[in-house]
Amino acid sequence: MSPPEALGKVKEMSYAKFDESVDVAANLGVDPRKADQVVRGTVVLPNGTGKSVRVLAICQGEKEAEAKEAGANYVGVEFVDKIQEGWLEFDVCVVTPDLMGKVGPLGRILGPRGLMPTPKAGTVTPDVGRAVREIKAGKIEYRVDKTGNLHAPIGKVSFDVDDLNENLQAFMTSVLKARPSSAKGTFLRSVSVSSTMGPGVPIDPNGFGRSA
Repeated sequence: MSPPEALGKVKEMSYAKFDESVDVAANLGVDPRKADQVVRGTVVLPNGTGKSVRVLAICQGEKEAEAKEAGANYVGVEFVDKIQEGWLEFDVCVVTPDLMGKVGPLGRILGPRGLMPTPKAGTVTPDVGRAVREIKAGKIEYRVDKTGNLHAPIGKVSFDVDDLNENLQAFMTSVLKARPSSAKGTFLRSVSVSSTMGPGVPIDPNGFGRSA
């Protein structure tokens, strides 16, 4: 199916009583065991994810005002101690580079939960305001798993097909740009979309530019 047809089908088959997420799954022709074939990146979905994201900004001084103005839910260095005490009421953590010394030891708590800030994801940055705004606007991070698959949320069932398609195209464009030069053969092997409770609907990988 073409991307818009598949997304229409996902909406049609959604039956849950809540507004399900719409997710994309892609199988890539890479060997993630090789360091030079790990596909990862971030992308701002033009229409957001439909989910309200709780952002924690660990910063100090004038950066605190910047983070608050950008819409961060929690701001301040004191949250380092709170996390050590077991507080985890956030979805994304942004930190300024000067405070990574304090945040580093939290890796054992945040790492396994996928909450550890990293420069590659743009969550360790001096530009806290911009990072918070992008996350609030629908910035997502993706990384290939050890079986060569990628999963990401691209919106909600309540979105229009056009908005879902725009998000899907933005995501796939980012993935195709992240293709490692060492990956040989077909890069985009298969793509499907599904709702939280629904079955996967396959999409023709050629609907996303060159997949070879």
